[in-house]
Amino acid sequence: MRDPQTDRQGMGSVWINLAVLLAGVLLLLGIASSKFSARLGMPVLVLFLAVGMLAGSEGIGRIPFENYDLANSIGSVALALILFDGGLRTSLASVRRVWRPALALSTLGVLLTSVLTGVAAAWVLKLPILQGLLLGSIVGSTDAAAVFSVLRSSGLKLPDRLISTLEVESGSNDPMAIFLTLGLIGVITGRTDSAQELALLFLAQFGVGSLAGVGVGRLATWAINRINLDYPGLYPLLALAFGLVAFGLAAVLGGSGFLAVYVAGIVLGSSSLVFRRGIFSFHDATAWLGQIVLFVMLGLLSFPSRLLAVAWDGLLIALVLILVARPIAVCVAAWPFRFRRRELTFLSWVGLKGAVPITLATFPLMAGVPQSQLIFNAVFFVVLLSAITQGWSLPLVARWLHIGRPADPTPALSVEINALRKVDGEIVDYTVKAKAQVAGQRLRDLALPDGVLVTLILRGREVVMPRGSTALEPGDHVFVAMRTKLQPLIDRLFDPDPEAPGLPVEQLLMFNAATTLAQLHRFFGLPLPLEISPRTAAQKLGQLLAEAPPPGRLRLGPLGIQAGVDSDHVAVRWLADGGAIAAQPGAVAGELAPRNPP
Repeated sequence: MRDPQTDRQGMGSVWINLAVLLAGVLLLLGIASSKFSARLGMPVLVLFLAVGMLAGSEGIGRIPFENYDLANSIGSVALALILFDGGLRTSLASVRRVWRPALALSTLGVLLTSVLTGVAAAWVLKLPILQGLLLGSIVGSTDAAAVFSVLRSSGLKLPDRLISTLEVESGSNDPMAIFLTLGLIGVITGRTDSAQELALLFLAQFGVGSLAGVGVGRLATWAINRINLDYPGLYPLLALAFGLVAFGLAAVLGGSGFLAVYVAGIVLGSSSLVFRRGIFSFHDATAWLGQIVLFVMLGLLSFPSRLLAVAWDGLLIALVLILVARPIAVCVAAWPFRFRRRELTFLSWVGLKGAVPITLATFPLMAGVPQSQLIFNAVFFVVLLSAITQGWSLPLVARWLHIGRPADPTPALSVEINALRKVDGEIVDYTVKAKAQVAGQRLRDLALPDGVLVTLILRGREVVMPRGSTALEPGDHVFVAMRTKLQPLIDRLFDPDPEAPGLPVEQLLMFNAATTLAQLHRFFGLPLPLEISPRTAAQKLGQLLAEAPPPGRLRLGPLGIQAGVDSDHVAVRWLADGGAIAAQPGAVAGELAPRNPP
Protein backbone atom coordinates (compact mmCIF):
# COMPACT_ATOMS: atom_id res chain seq x y z
CA MET A 1 0.00 0.00 0.00
CA ARG A 2 1.38 3.41 -1.02
CA ASP A 3 2.00 6.06 1.61
CA PRO A 4 0.01 9.28 0.85
CA GLN A 5 2.71 11.40 2.45
CA THR A 6 5.33 9.88 0.15
CA ASP A 7 3.08 10.57 -2.84
CA ARG A 8 2.70 14.19 -1.79
CA GLN A 9 6.46 14.55 -1.39
CA GLY A 10 6.99 13.02 -4.81
CA MET A 11 4.48 15.38 -6.41
CA GLY A 12 6.14 18.33 -4.62
CA SER A 13 9.51 17.30 -6.00
CA VAL A 14 8.05 17.04 -9.52
CA TRP A 15 6.55 20.52 -9.27
CA ILE A 16 9.86 21.96 -8.02
CA ASN A 17 11.71 20.31 -10.90
CA LEU A 18 9.17 21.68 -13.39
CA ALA A 19 9.46 25.15 -11.85
CA VAL A 20 13.26 25.05 -12.14
CA LEU A 21 13.00 23.88 -15.77
CA LEU A 22 10.48 26.61 -16.57
CA ALA A 23 12.64 29.29 -14.92
CA GLY A 24 15.66 28.13 -16.94
CA VAL A 25 13.73 28.16 -20.22
CA LEU A 26 12.32 31.66 -19.56
CA LEU A 27 15.79 32.91 -18.61
CA LEU A 28 17.27 31.47 -21.81
CA LEU A 29 14.52 33.08 -23.88
CA GLY A 30 15.10 36.39 -22.15
CA ILE A 31 18.86 36.28 -22.84
CA ALA A 32 18.27 35.20 -26.43
CA SER A 33 15.86 38.09 -26.97
CA SER A 34 18.53 40.59 -25.87
CA LYS A 35 20.68 39.36 -28.76
CA PHE A 36 18.08 40.55 -31.27
CA SER A 37 17.15 43.85 -29.62
CA ALA A 38 19.75 45.91 -31.50
CA ARG A 39 18.89 44.29 -34.85
CA LEU A 40 15.18 44.94 -34.36
CA GLY A 41 15.76 48.47 -33.02
CA MET A 42 13.64 47.57 -29.99
CA PRO A 43 14.57 48.16 -26.32
CA VAL A 44 15.55 44.90 -24.70
CA LEU A 45 13.07 45.38 -21.85
CA VAL A 46 10.20 45.32 -24.36
CA LEU A 47 11.41 41.97 -25.66
CA PHE A 48 11.62 40.65 -22.08
CA LEU A 49 8.02 41.75 -21.58
CA ALA A 50 7.04 40.07 -24.85
CA VAL A 51 8.62 36.79 -23.70
CA GLY A 52 6.56 36.94 -20.51
CA MET A 53 3.34 37.78 -22.35
CA LEU A 54 3.86 34.91 -24.80
CA ALA A 55 4.43 32.54 -21.89
CA GLY A 56 1.44 33.90 -19.95
CA SER A 57 -2.08 32.60 -19.53
CA GLU A 58 -3.26 34.14 -22.82
CA GLY A 59 -0.07 33.34 -24.73
CA ILE A 60 1.55 30.24 -26.14
CA GLY A 61 2.84 28.98 -22.77
CA ARG A 62 -0.53 29.19 -20.98
CA ILE A 63 1.20 29.74 -17.62
CA PRO A 64 -1.37 31.10 -15.15
CA PHE A 65 0.02 33.90 -12.96
CA GLU A 66 -2.05 36.56 -11.21
CA ASN A 67 -0.43 36.74 -7.77
CA TYR A 68 0.05 40.48 -7.26
CA ASP A 69 1.56 40.11 -3.77
CA LEU A 70 4.25 37.76 -5.08
CA ALA A 71 4.83 39.96 -8.13
CA ASN A 72 5.29 42.99 -5.86
CA SER A 73 7.82 41.14 -3.70
CA ILE A 74 9.83 39.75 -6.63
CA GLY A 75 9.68 43.10 -8.39
CA SER A 76 11.04 44.95 -5.35
CA VAL A 77 14.04 42.60 -5.03
CA ALA A 78 14.78 42.77 -8.77
CA LEU A 79 14.58 46.57 -8.72
CA ALA A 80 16.95 46.64 -5.75
CA LEU A 81 19.52 44.66 -7.78
CA ILE A 82 19.11 46.97 -10.78
CA LEU A 83 19.35 50.15 -8.73
CA PHE A 84 22.39 48.92 -6.78
CA ASP A 85 24.26 48.26 -10.02
CA GLY A 86 23.15 51.65 -11.37
CA GLY A 87 24.45 53.33 -8.20
CA LEU A 88 27.80 51.54 -8.47
CA ARG A 89 28.24 53.02 -11.96
CA THR A 90 27.14 56.56 -10.98
CA SER A 91 30.15 58.46 -9.70
CA LEU A 92 29.91 60.78 -6.72
CA ALA A 93 31.52 63.49 -8.87
CA SER A 94 28.66 63.32 -11.37
CA VAL A 95 26.11 63.45 -8.53
CA ARG A 96 27.78 66.60 -7.17
CA ARG A 97 27.67 68.11 -10.65
CA VAL A 98 23.98 67.47 -11.35
CA TRP A 99 22.27 66.98 -7.98
CA ARG A 100 20.35 70.26 -8.21
CA PRO A 101 18.61 69.64 -11.56
CA ALA A 102 18.23 65.93 -10.76
CA LEU A 103 16.60 66.74 -7.40
CA ALA A 104 14.28 69.28 -9.03
CA LEU A 105 13.23 66.73 -11.65
CA SER A 106 12.78 63.94 -9.11
CA THR A 107 10.53 66.03 -6.84
CA LEU A 108 8.87 68.98 -8.57
CA GLY A 109 9.08 67.28 -11.96
CA VAL A 110 7.40 64.10 -10.71
CA LEU A 111 4.71 66.11 -8.92
CA LEU A 112 3.82 68.16 -12.02
CA THR A 113 3.87 65.09 -14.27
CA SER A 114 1.62 63.20 -11.85
CA VAL A 115 -0.94 65.99 -11.48
CA LEU A 116 -1.23 66.76 -15.21
CA THR A 117 -1.42 63.08 -16.17
CA GLY A 118 -3.82 62.33 -13.32
CA VAL A 119 -6.29 65.04 -14.34
CA ALA A 120 -6.23 63.70 -17.91
CA ALA A 121 -6.66 60.09 -16.69
CA ALA A 122 -9.66 61.03 -14.54
CA TRP A 123 -11.32 62.67 -17.54
CA VAL A 124 -10.47 59.91 -20.06
CA LEU A 125 -11.38 56.94 -17.82
CA LYS A 126 -14.28 58.77 -16.11
CA LEU A 127 -12.72 58.13 -12.70
CA PRO A 128 -13.05 60.20 -9.52
CA ILE A 129 -10.30 62.81 -9.38
CA LEU A 130 -8.42 61.03 -6.56
CA GLN A 131 -8.28 57.76 -8.52
CA GLY A 132 -7.15 59.69 -11.56
CA LEU A 133 -4.38 61.39 -9.57
CA LEU A 134 -3.42 57.97 -8.20
CA LEU A 135 -2.91 56.70 -11.75
CA GLY A 136 -0.88 59.83 -12.56
CA SER A 137 1.29 59.30 -9.47
CA ILE A 138 1.99 55.70 -10.44
CA VAL A 139 3.30 56.68 -13.89
CA GLY A 140 4.80 60.02 -12.82
CA SER A 141 8.39 58.91 -12.21
CA THR A 142 11.06 58.07 -14.76
CA ASP A 143 11.91 54.41 -14.29
CA ALA A 144 15.52 53.58 -13.44
CA ALA A 145 15.37 50.02 -14.79
CA ALA A 146 14.06 51.28 -18.14
CA VAL A 147 16.50 54.21 -18.35
CA PHE A 148 19.57 52.13 -17.45
CA SER A 149 18.52 49.41 -19.90
CA VAL A 150 17.83 51.75 -22.82
CA LEU A 151 20.94 53.87 -22.27
CA ARG A 152 23.07 50.71 -22.18
CA SER A 153 21.62 49.30 -25.39
CA SER A 154 21.16 52.56 -27.31
CA GLY A 155 24.68 52.59 -28.77
CA LEU A 156 25.02 56.27 -27.77
CA LYS A 157 27.64 58.20 -25.81
CA LEU A 158 25.72 61.19 -24.45
CA PRO A 159 27.25 64.33 -22.90
CA ASP A 160 28.32 63.63 -19.32
CA ARG A 161 26.04 66.24 -17.71
CA LEU A 162 22.99 65.02 -19.61
CA ILE A 163 23.49 61.32 -18.95
CA SER A 164 24.34 61.98 -15.29
CA THR A 165 21.13 64.00 -14.88
CA LEU A 166 19.05 61.22 -16.42
CA GLU A 167 20.65 58.51 -14.30
CA VAL A 168 20.51 60.40 -11.00
CA GLU A 169 16.93 61.56 -11.67
CA SER A 170 15.71 58.07 -12.53
CA GLY A 171 17.53 56.54 -9.58
CA SER A 172 16.23 59.06 -7.04
CA ASN A 173 12.66 59.86 -8.11
CA ASP A 174 11.04 56.64 -6.88
CA PRO A 175 10.52 58.01 -3.33
CA MET A 176 8.36 60.84 -4.70
CA ALA A 177 6.24 58.41 -6.73
CA ILE A 178 5.94 56.05 -3.76
CA PHE A 179 5.00 58.94 -1.46
CA LEU A 180 2.29 60.18 -3.82
CA THR A 181 0.98 56.66 -4.45
CA LEU A 182 0.85 55.61 -0.78
CA GLY A 183 -0.50 59.00 0.28
CA LEU A 184 -3.36 58.90 -2.21
CA ILE A 185 -4.14 55.26 -1.37
CA GLY A 186 -4.31 56.28 2.29
CA VAL A 187 -6.64 59.19 1.52
CA ILE A 188 -8.91 57.10 -0.75
CA THR A 189 -9.18 54.22 1.73
CA GLY A 190 -9.51 56.54 4.74
CA ARG A 191 -6.29 55.33 6.40
CA THR A 192 -4.64 58.76 6.09
CA ASP A 193 -6.72 61.70 7.21
CA SER A 194 -4.27 64.51 8.03
CA ALA A 195 -1.62 66.61 6.32
CA GLN A 196 0.76 65.80 9.17
CA GLU A 197 0.74 62.09 8.28
CA LEU A 198 1.48 62.92 4.64
CA ALA A 199 4.36 65.22 5.65
CA LEU A 200 5.85 62.51 7.86
CA LEU A 201 5.53 59.98 5.01
CA PHE A 202 7.35 62.39 2.66
CA LEU A 203 10.19 63.01 5.12
CA ALA A 204 10.53 59.32 5.88
CA GLN A 205 10.74 58.33 2.22
CA PHE A 206 13.53 60.77 1.41
CA GLY A 207 15.25 61.25 4.79
CA VAL A 208 15.40 57.67 6.03
CA GLY A 209 16.22 56.35 2.55
CA SER A 210 19.13 58.79 2.09
CA LEU A 211 20.58 58.28 5.58
CA ALA A 212 20.34 54.49 5.37
CA GLY A 213 22.01 54.52 1.95
CA VAL A 214 24.91 56.73 3.03
CA GLY A 215 25.45 54.87 6.31
CA VAL A 216 25.36 51.37 4.82
CA GLY A 217 27.47 52.49 1.83
CA ARG A 218 30.25 53.77 4.10
CA LEU A 219 30.07 50.68 6.27
CA ALA A 220 30.28 48.49 3.17
CA THR A 221 33.36 50.36 1.91
CA TRP A 222 35.11 49.97 5.27
CA ALA A 223 34.22 46.27 5.56
CA ILE A 224 35.16 45.28 1.99
CA ASN A 225 38.59 46.92 2.23
CA ARG A 226 39.42 45.49 5.67
CA ILE A 227 37.82 42.07 5.97
CA ASN A 228 40.65 40.30 4.08
CA LEU A 229 38.62 37.33 2.78
CA ASP A 230 40.47 34.19 1.70
CA TYR A 231 38.20 33.61 -1.30
CA PRO A 232 37.98 36.41 -3.92
CA GLY A 233 34.57 35.23 -5.10
CA LEU A 234 33.05 36.30 -1.77
CA TYR A 235 33.77 40.01 -2.28
CA PRO A 236 30.94 40.57 -4.80
CA LEU A 237 28.56 38.66 -2.52
CA LEU A 238 29.64 40.84 0.41
CA ALA A 239 28.83 43.96 -1.59
CA LEU A 240 25.46 42.47 -2.57
CA ALA A 241 24.70 41.68 1.06
CA PHE A 242 25.26 45.32 2.04
CA GLY A 243 23.03 46.46 -0.82
CA LEU A 244 20.21 44.26 0.41
CA VAL A 245 20.80 45.49 3.98
CA ALA A 246 20.46 49.10 2.79
CA PHE A 247 17.21 48.31 1.01
CA GLY A 248 15.72 46.30 3.86
CA LEU A 249 16.85 48.65 6.66
CA ALA A 250 15.31 51.70 4.98
CA ALA A 251 12.08 49.85 4.21
CA VAL A 252 11.76 48.54 7.79
CA LEU A 253 12.29 52.07 9.16
CA GLY A 254 9.61 53.48 6.86
CA GLY A 255 11.90 55.00 4.24
CA SER A 256 12.47 54.32 0.57
CA GLY A 257 14.44 51.13 0.09
CA PHE A 258 14.89 51.99 -3.59
CA LEU A 259 16.58 55.31 -2.77
CA ALA A 260 18.68 53.68 -0.03
CA VAL A 261 20.08 50.92 -2.24
CA TYR A 262 20.84 53.42 -5.03
CA VAL A 263 22.65 55.81 -2.66
CA ALA A 264 24.56 52.91 -1.07
CA GLY A 265 25.70 51.88 -4.56
CA ILE A 266 26.90 55.43 -5.32
CA VAL A 267 28.89 55.65 -2.06
CA LEU A 268 30.42 52.21 -2.57
CA GLY A 269 31.16 52.64 -6.28
CA SER A 270 32.82 56.03 -5.76
CA SER A 271 35.27 54.60 -3.21
CA SER A 272 38.55 52.81 -3.73
CA LEU A 273 37.78 49.09 -3.38
CA VAL A 274 39.66 45.84 -3.42
CA PHE A 275 38.48 43.42 -6.14
CA ARG A 276 36.69 46.36 -7.76
CA ARG A 277 36.39 44.88 -11.25
CA GLY A 278 35.11 41.59 -9.92
CA ILE A 279 32.45 43.39 -7.86
CA PHE A 280 31.34 45.48 -10.84
CA SER A 281 31.24 42.51 -13.23
CA PHE A 282 29.20 40.44 -10.78
CA HIS A 283 26.64 43.19 -10.22
CA ASP A 284 26.39 43.85 -13.95
CA ALA A 285 25.29 40.23 -14.25
CA THR A 286 22.86 40.51 -11.31
CA ALA A 287 21.33 43.65 -12.84
CA TRP A 288 20.73 41.80 -16.12
CA LEU A 289 19.25 38.90 -14.16
CA GLY A 290 17.01 41.35 -12.29
CA GLN A 291 15.83 42.93 -15.54
CA ILE A 292 15.07 39.59 -17.18
CA VAL A 293 13.23 38.22 -14.14
CA LEU A 294 11.36 41.49 -13.57
CA PHE A 295 10.10 42.12 -17.09
CA VAL A 296 9.38 38.48 -17.91
CA MET A 297 7.38 38.25 -14.67
CA LEU A 298 5.48 41.44 -15.47
CA GLY A 299 4.74 40.02 -18.90
CA LEU A 300 3.32 36.89 -17.24
CA LEU A 301 1.18 39.15 -15.05
CA SER A 302 -0.43 40.87 -18.03
CA PHE A 303 -3.56 39.85 -19.94
CA PRO A 304 -3.48 41.03 -23.58
CA SER A 305 -7.28 40.97 -23.78
CA ARG A 306 -7.52 43.40 -20.85
CA LEU A 307 -4.89 45.66 -22.41
CA LEU A 308 -6.84 45.78 -25.65
CA ALA A 309 -9.94 46.78 -23.71
CA VAL A 310 -8.19 49.94 -22.44
CA ALA A 311 -6.08 50.54 -25.57
CA TRP A 312 -7.86 53.69 -26.77
CA ASP A 313 -8.07 55.28 -23.33
CA GLY A 314 -4.49 54.23 -22.55
CA LEU A 315 -3.29 55.80 -25.81
CA LEU A 316 -4.85 59.15 -24.90
CA ILE A 317 -3.34 59.06 -21.40
CA ALA A 318 0.09 58.13 -22.83
CA LEU A 319 -0.07 61.01 -25.33
CA VAL A 320 -0.81 63.47 -22.54
CA LEU A 321 1.99 62.01 -20.41
CA ILE A 322 4.63 61.93 -23.15
CA LEU A 323 3.77 65.07 -25.13
CA VAL A 324 2.32 67.41 -22.50
CA ALA A 325 2.94 66.49 -18.85
CA ARG A 326 6.60 65.40 -19.03
CA PRO A 327 7.75 68.33 -21.25
CA ILE A 328 6.00 70.90 -19.04
CA ALA A 329 7.48 69.32 -15.90
CA VAL A 330 10.99 69.26 -17.40
CA CYS A 331 10.80 72.88 -18.56
CA VAL A 332 9.61 74.10 -15.16
CA ALA A 333 12.04 71.98 -13.10
CA ALA A 334 15.19 72.07 -15.25
CA TRP A 335 14.97 75.46 -17.01
CA PRO A 336 16.76 77.36 -14.16
CA PHE A 337 19.83 75.13 -14.53
CA ARG A 338 20.81 76.43 -17.98
CA PHE A 339 20.21 73.38 -20.08
CA ARG A 340 20.11 74.13 -23.78
CA ARG A 341 16.78 73.88 -25.56
CA ARG A 342 17.69 70.68 -27.35
CA GLU A 343 18.88 69.14 -24.06
CA LEU A 344 15.54 70.01 -22.46
CA THR A 345 13.81 68.40 -25.43
CA PHE A 346 15.88 65.24 -24.99
CA LEU A 347 15.23 65.16 -21.21
CA SER A 348 11.52 65.47 -21.97
CA TRP A 349 11.58 62.56 -24.39
CA VAL A 350 13.57 60.20 -22.15
CA GLY A 351 10.85 60.09 -19.50
CA LEU A 352 10.76 56.31 -19.86
CA LYS A 353 8.30 54.25 -17.88
CA GLY A 354 9.03 50.68 -16.89
CA ALA A 355 8.92 48.27 -13.98
CA VAL A 356 8.39 50.74 -11.13
CA PRO A 357 4.97 51.99 -12.38
CA ILE A 358 3.75 48.43 -12.92
CA THR A 359 5.01 47.42 -9.47
CA LEU A 360 3.35 50.49 -7.91
CA ALA A 361 0.14 49.64 -9.78
CA THR A 362 -0.12 46.48 -7.67
CA PHE A 363 -0.42 48.63 -4.50
CA PRO A 364 -4.04 49.73 -5.19
CA LEU A 365 -4.96 46.12 -5.99
CA MET A 366 -3.60 44.91 -2.66
CA ALA A 367 -5.22 47.83 -0.78
CA GLY A 368 -8.65 47.23 -2.31
CA VAL A 369 -8.92 50.66 -4.00
CA PRO A 370 -12.05 50.96 -6.19
CA GLN A 371 -11.32 50.65 -9.93
CA SER A 372 -7.81 49.33 -9.12
CA GLN A 373 -7.94 46.67 -11.87
CA LEU A 374 -8.75 49.35 -14.46
CA ILE A 375 -5.89 51.48 -13.12
CA PHE A 376 -3.49 48.51 -13.34
CA ASN A 377 -4.45 47.70 -16.95
CA ALA A 378 -4.20 51.36 -18.02
CA VAL A 379 -0.79 51.72 -16.33
CA PHE A 380 0.49 48.56 -18.02
CA PHE A 381 -0.64 49.82 -21.43
CA VAL A 382 0.94 53.26 -20.87
CA VAL A 383 4.24 51.68 -19.78
CA LEU A 384 4.28 49.35 -22.77
CA LEU A 385 3.60 52.22 -25.17
CA SER A 386 6.23 54.42 -23.50
CA ALA A 387 8.89 51.69 -23.62
CA ILE A 388 8.21 50.93 -27.29
CA THR A 389 7.94 54.49 -28.63
CA GLN A 390 10.38 56.41 -26.44
CA GLY A 391 12.89 53.61 -25.98
CA TRP A 392 12.92 52.65 -29.66
CA SER A 393 13.22 56.24 -30.89
CA LEU A 394 15.85 57.46 -28.40
CA PRO A 395 18.84 57.11 -30.80
CA LEU A 396 16.81 58.78 -33.59
CA VAL A 397 15.85 61.72 -31.36
CA ALA A 398 19.46 62.11 -30.20
CA ARG A 399 20.72 62.24 -33.79
CA TRP A 400 17.93 64.65 -34.77
CA LEU A 401 18.89 66.95 -31.89
CA HIS A 402 22.63 66.49 -32.62
CA ILE A 403 23.25 65.20 -29.10
CA GLY A 404 25.87 62.58 -28.32
CA ARG A 405 27.89 60.30 -30.57
CA PRO A 406 28.09 56.57 -31.27
CA ALA A 407 29.37 54.62 -28.29
CA ASP A 408 32.84 53.13 -28.37
CA PRO A 409 32.93 49.65 -29.92
CA THR A 410 33.59 46.76 -27.56
CA PRO A 411 37.18 45.56 -27.97
CA ALA A 412 37.91 41.97 -28.92
CA LEU A 413 40.26 41.75 -25.93
CA SER A 414 39.83 42.77 -22.31
CA VAL A 415 42.49 43.27 -19.67
CA GLU A 416 41.36 42.74 -16.11
CA ILE A 417 43.13 43.12 -12.78
CA ASN A 418 41.37 42.15 -9.59
CA ALA A 419 43.24 43.70 -6.66
CA LEU A 420 42.86 41.71 -3.47
CA ARG A 421 44.53 44.49 -1.52
CA LYS A 422 44.15 48.25 -1.82
CA VAL A 423 46.56 49.44 -4.54
CA ASP A 424 47.20 52.78 -6.17
CA GLY A 425 46.77 51.75 -9.78
CA GLU A 426 44.38 51.19 -12.68
CA ILE A 427 44.45 49.68 -16.16
CA VAL A 428 42.10 51.67 -18.39
CA ASP A 429 40.94 50.83 -21.92
CA TYR A 430 40.69 53.90 -24.18
CA THR A 431 39.34 54.11 -27.72
CA VAL A 432 41.23 56.57 -29.92
CA LYS A 433 38.87 59.07 -31.57
CA ALA A 434 39.79 60.93 -34.76
CA LYS A 435 39.60 64.31 -32.98
CA ALA A 436 41.38 63.21 -29.82
CA GLN A 437 44.70 64.80 -28.98
CA VAL A 438 46.55 61.48 -29.19
CA ALA A 439 45.27 60.56 -32.67
CA GLY A 440 48.16 60.25 -35.11
CA GLN A 441 50.75 60.84 -32.37
CA ARG A 442 53.71 58.56 -31.77
CA LEU A 443 54.01 57.29 -28.22
CA ARG A 444 57.40 58.94 -27.76
CA ASP A 445 55.81 62.31 -28.62
CA LEU A 446 53.05 62.05 -26.00
CA ALA A 447 55.48 62.80 -23.13
CA LEU A 448 53.53 60.80 -20.58
CA PRO A 449 54.44 61.44 -16.93
CA ASP A 450 56.11 58.91 -14.67
CA GLY A 451 53.45 56.48 -13.37
CA VAL A 452 51.75 56.08 -16.78
CA LEU A 453 52.57 53.30 -19.23
CA VAL A 454 50.90 52.17 -22.46
CA THR A 455 50.86 48.39 -22.03
CA LEU A 456 48.97 47.12 -25.07
CA ILE A 457 47.31 48.35 -28.28
CA LEU A 458 44.51 46.45 -30.02
CA ARG A 459 44.02 47.42 -33.69
CA GLY A 460 41.02 45.53 -35.01
CA ARG A 461 41.90 41.95 -34.06
CA GLU A 462 45.64 42.57 -34.21
CA VAL A 463 47.64 43.01 -31.02
CA VAL A 464 50.28 45.75 -31.40
CA MET A 465 53.12 45.81 -28.90
CA PRO A 466 53.74 49.46 -28.02
CA ARG A 467 57.08 51.06 -28.90
CA GLY A 468 58.19 54.66 -28.97
CA SER A 469 57.71 54.80 -32.74
CA THR A 470 54.16 53.35 -32.59
CA ALA A 471 51.56 55.89 -33.76
CA LEU A 472 48.05 55.73 -32.36
CA GLU A 473 45.37 55.46 -35.04
CA PRO A 474 41.64 56.26 -34.77
CA GLY A 475 39.78 53.15 -33.65
CA ASP A 476 42.69 51.73 -31.67
CA HIS A 477 41.96 50.33 -28.23
CA VAL A 478 44.80 51.46 -25.97
CA PHE A 479 45.33 49.84 -22.58
CA VAL A 480 47.07 52.23 -20.20
CA ALA A 481 48.41 51.36 -16.74
CA MET A 482 48.56 54.35 -14.42
CA ARG A 483 48.47 55.60 -10.88
CA THR A 484 44.87 56.30 -9.90
CA LYS A 485 45.35 60.04 -9.29
CA LEU A 486 46.62 60.55 -12.85
CA GLN A 487 43.54 59.16 -14.61
CA PRO A 488 41.74 62.55 -15.08
CA LEU A 489 44.75 63.86 -17.00
CA ILE A 490 45.03 60.78 -19.21
CA ASP A 491 41.25 60.86 -19.80
CA ARG A 492 41.69 64.32 -21.34
CA LEU A 493 44.25 63.05 -23.85
CA PHE A 494 41.74 60.57 -25.28
CA ASP A 495 38.70 62.86 -25.06
CA PRO A 496 37.78 64.46 -28.43
CA ASP A 497 36.15 67.37 -26.56
CA PRO A 498 38.06 67.78 -23.29
CA GLU A 499 37.18 70.26 -20.59
CA ALA A 500 39.48 73.10 -19.57
CA PRO A 501 42.87 71.85 -18.33
CA GLY A 502 43.67 71.77 -14.66
CA LEU A 503 45.55 69.95 -11.97
CA PRO A 504 45.18 69.58 -8.24
CA VAL A 505 47.15 72.57 -7.00
CA GLU A 506 50.77 71.82 -6.02
CA GLN A 507 50.57 68.15 -7.12
CA LEU A 508 53.98 67.04 -8.41
CA LEU A 509 54.29 65.11 -11.67
CA MET A 510 57.56 63.59 -12.86
CA PHE A 511 58.47 63.89 -16.57
CA ASN A 512 61.48 62.65 -18.46
CA ALA A 513 64.10 65.38 -18.69
CA ALA A 514 64.19 64.84 -22.49
CA THR A 515 60.56 66.04 -22.77
CA THR A 516 60.38 69.22 -24.83
CA LEU A 517 58.53 72.37 -23.85
CA ALA A 518 56.10 71.87 -26.75
CA GLN A 519 55.34 68.30 -25.66
CA LEU A 520 54.68 69.45 -22.08
CA HIS A 521 52.20 72.09 -23.24
CA ARG A 522 50.52 69.57 -25.55
CA PHE A 523 50.11 67.11 -22.67
CA PHE A 524 48.33 69.70 -20.50
CA GLY A 525 46.28 71.03 -23.43
CA LEU A 526 47.88 74.48 -23.13
CA PRO A 527 48.67 76.67 -26.15
CA LEU A 528 52.26 77.80 -26.49
CA PRO A 529 52.54 81.54 -25.68
CA LEU A 530 53.50 83.81 -28.56
CA GLU A 531 56.62 84.86 -26.65
CA ILE A 532 58.13 81.38 -27.09
CA SER A 533 60.00 80.81 -30.32
CA PRO A 534 59.94 77.47 -32.19
CA ARG A 535 63.56 76.97 -31.18
CA THR A 536 62.74 77.36 -27.49
CA ALA A 537 59.64 75.17 -27.80
CA ALA A 538 61.84 72.35 -29.10
CA GLN A 539 64.25 72.59 -26.15
CA LYS A 540 64.29 69.87 -23.53
CA LEU A 541 63.08 70.60 -20.02
CA GLY A 542 66.35 69.41 -18.51
CA GLN A 543 68.29 71.86 -20.67
CA LEU A 544 65.92 74.74 -19.84
CA LEU A 545 66.29 74.03 -16.13
CA ALA A 546 70.08 74.04 -16.39
CA GLU A 547 70.01 77.47 -18.08
CA ALA A 548 67.32 79.01 -15.83
CA PRO A 549 68.19 81.84 -13.41
CA PRO A 550 68.58 80.43 -10.75
CA PRO A 551 69.42 76.96 -12.14
CA GLY A 552 67.02 74.18 -11.24
CA ARG A 553 63.82 76.23 -10.88
CA LEU A 554 61.65 77.64 -13.66
CA ARG A 555 58.17 79.06 -14.13
CA LEU A 556 56.21 78.63 -17.36
CA GLY A 557 52.83 80.33 -16.99
CA PRO A 558 50.77 78.22 -14.56
CA LEU A 559 53.43 75.49 -14.49
CA GLY A 560 56.34 75.37 -12.06
CA ILE A 561 59.31 73.19 -13.07
CA GLN A 562 62.14 72.05 -10.83
CA ALA A 563 64.74 69.33 -10.57
CA GLY A 564 63.37 65.81 -10.21
CA VAL A 565 64.40 62.84 -8.11
CA ASP A 566 67.38 62.23 -10.42
CA SER A 567 69.07 63.79 -13.42
CA ASP A 568 66.79 61.92 -15.85
CA HIS A 569 63.57 63.52 -14.52
CA VAL A 570 62.08 66.93 -13.86
CA ALA A 571 59.19 67.72 -11.51
CA VAL A 572 56.20 69.74 -12.76
CA ARG A 573 53.45 71.23 -10.61
CA TRP A 574 50.34 73.34 -11.28
CA LEU A 575 50.80 76.59 -9.33
CA ALA A 576 48.03 78.05 -7.22
CA ASP A 577 48.31 81.63 -8.51
CA GLY A 578 48.59 80.87 -12.23
CA GLY A 579 51.02 83.23 -13.90
CA ALA A 580 52.22 84.21 -17.31
CA ILE A 581 55.36 84.04 -19.41
CA ALA A 582 56.95 87.38 -20.11
CA ALA A 583 60.27 88.67 -21.35
CA GLN A 584 62.62 90.17 -18.79
CA PRO A 585 64.61 93.27 -19.60
CA GLY A 586 67.63 92.36 -21.65
CA ALA A 587 66.21 89.05 -22.86
CA VAL A 588 66.78 88.13 -26.48
CA ALA A 589 63.57 88.65 -28.49
CA GLY A 590 61.66 85.45 -29.02
CA GLU A 591 63.61 83.53 -26.39
CA LEU A 592 62.08 82.17 -23.20
CA ALA A 593 62.58 84.50 -20.26
CA PRO A 594 61.02 83.08 -17.09
CA ARG A 595 60.07 85.22 -14.16
CA ASN A 596 58.97 84.67 -10.55
CA PRO A 597 60.65 81.30 -10.01
CA PRO A 598 58.54 78.96 -7.86
